[in-house]
Order: sequence, then structure tokens, then C-alpha cells
Amino acid sequence: MKNILIIGGSTGISAAVAQLCIDNGHTVYTACRNRPEVTGVHHIPYDVLNPEASMDGLPDQIDGFVYAPGSINLRPFRALKPEAFATDFEINTMGMIRSLQNVLPKLLNSPQASIVTYSTVAVQQGMPFHASVAVAKGALEGLTRSLAAEYAPKLRVNAIAPSLTNTPLAGKLLSSEEKIEKMNERHPLKRVGTPQDIAQCTYFLLSDASSWMTGQIIGLDGGMGALKLN
Repeated sequence: MKNILIIGGSTGISAAVAQLCIDNGHTVYTACRNRPEVTGVHHIPYDVLNPEASMDGLPDQIDGFVYAPGSINLRPFRALKPEAFATDFEINTMGMIRSLQNVLPKLLNSPQASIVTYSTVAVQQGMPFHASVAVAKGALEGLTRSLAAEYAPKLRVNAIAPSLTNTPLAGKLLSSEEKIEKMNERHPLKRVGTPQDIAQCTYFLLSDASSWMTGQIIGLDGGMGALKLN
């Protein structure tokens, strides 16, 4: 059984990942501001935006690391001030860097630890109003590949690039049945993602079933990133 550390997000995808890991017998630690809604996790108060934050109480060996914090800041480029880009970059990229450096020695104590990050379909497929999040997540994809090369074979590093997923973070975009149906129709598989969809892929990357996979950006997007049906 593994020690899994999930950074950020007490609901949505990270809660689904935590529950799946617990259901499969693993020990789960969550480092986030709010106590997760999942029973059985070891919670560590932690703010990814605080450069001085630490994660006391972790075991000496961490076998899986998931970085879940993200942002959805969809605005026209002309309306985005540089400060907005900086904020999204802090949440999505710098928070990942600080958190990973904080626990890197514990990951290196594992026979082969797995690191999972989350990008977005909007990095590889240009979308209007996604400039800020695409910049931040694009950097995260580059970091994923760089770390995978630097730490192979000791660490495996992969990213999942979802399309819109029905989580509290996406609440404004899915706040009515009309909006949900409109978003469903944008995807070849005719639905938006669920936290469980992303959690299942995350668990695969954390598990030994993916032991020959590293440096990958996995499009988990209902077909949006690869298919054009009309």
C-alpha cells in the first residue's frame, strides 16, 4: 500500500481521488486550507500561495503526489491585467513548484514515486478567453516533461489535461440545465467530465499499472482535443 499526498482542493476532483485511494487501501494525506469532505484522510492545513507554508506530519516516504489547485479565469485578453496572469501562474505553477520542492526528499525515498498534475485542453487547442489559464497550464506541462526527464527512473511525472469538469470550480459555467446541455454538446461524447472521470485516470497514474509511463500529457476531454465531428 502507498502513501499518497494530495495538494489543495477539499472537494471536486481531489476529493474523488482521495476517496478512490482510500477505497483501495492506501493512506491519504491532504494538504489544503479546508478539511476535506472525505472521511479517513490525514489533513494538513496548507496554503499553496504562502511561500512559508510547510507540511509537518508527513511520513518519511511519499509514493504518490497529486497537485490539484487550479483556476478558471475566462476573460477577453484585453480585459486581463498582468496581475491576473501573475495570480493564475502563482496558483497553477509556482504553487506546484513550492509544494513539490517541499516534499521532494520524501518522494525520493520511494522505490518509484508518481507525480500527477492537471493541465487543460485549452493548452493544445486554442480557445478564446483562455489566455491566462493557458499560459499557466502550458508552463505546468513544460515543467511536467522537464521533471520527468530529470528524475527518471526514480520518479514518474505525468499530467492530465481535462476539458470542462463538473466541479465547484466550474460552478459558474454549469449553473443551469441550459448551460450544462450547451457544454455537453460541445464534446464529441456529449457530456462534460465528472470528478470520478478524472479520479480514475489519476489513480491509474498513481498505481503500478502505469509503471512504464512518464512525461505524458493525457487528454481526458470527451474527445474535444482530438476530434472534430462537424
